Amino acid sequence: MSRKNARNTRGRIISAAWKLFYENGYGETTIEDIIYESGTSRGSFYHYFDGKDALLGTLAYVFDEKYEELKTSLDPKLDAVGKLTYLNHELFAMIEERISIDLLTRLLSTQLTASGEKQLLDRNRTYFRLLRSIAGEGRKSGGLRSDYTENDIVRAYALWERALLYDWCLSRGEYSLVSYTDRMTPVFLESFRGDGA
Repeated sequence: MSRKNARNTRGRIISAAWKLFYENGYGETTIEDIIYESGTSRGSFYHYFDGKDALLGTLAYVFDEKYEELKTSLDPKLDAVGKLTYLNHELFAMIEERISIDLLTRLLSTQLTASGEKQLLDRNRTYFRLLRSIAGEGRKSGGLRSDYTENDIVRAYALWERALLYDWCLSRGEYSLVSYTDRMTPVFLESFRGDGA
């Protein structure tokens, strides 16, 4: 099986699983449901995952899939702050609409206790590559401050987004994630705006 086909099969399983987790709940979704929804086989499922619990760590993949989609819709006329604000809004709208708070809470808690790989911190993810690209362009054009490195900006932005998600989960979704982030993220990002903006 080619690398691309393997990635597509794994991706179909992950996408189907998270769709079903949201629609039916984690406890009510069976491996058979996931296999059927993804159009794959039992052998394919077990080739990539030991069981349903193994899928809990794949939410970062779902986020990156969304970022791949958003890369193509980014308005090139937006400055770096505008691009980061747009990405934040779009991802958080997807989370609020399609990811249950219980599952998001599970993912975030596993990242806190995991002794091995922490997917949310993987610097090779599409998320971090896209942020580095925007931060680099922003610094070069003067749209972002030059007294902070590209890595400083990316780290602060990623930390901001994780803080928003953790607080939303801690609050059990008592407020709209999207409304709050639409109001506060531009305020946060203004501190990074450069003189050339």
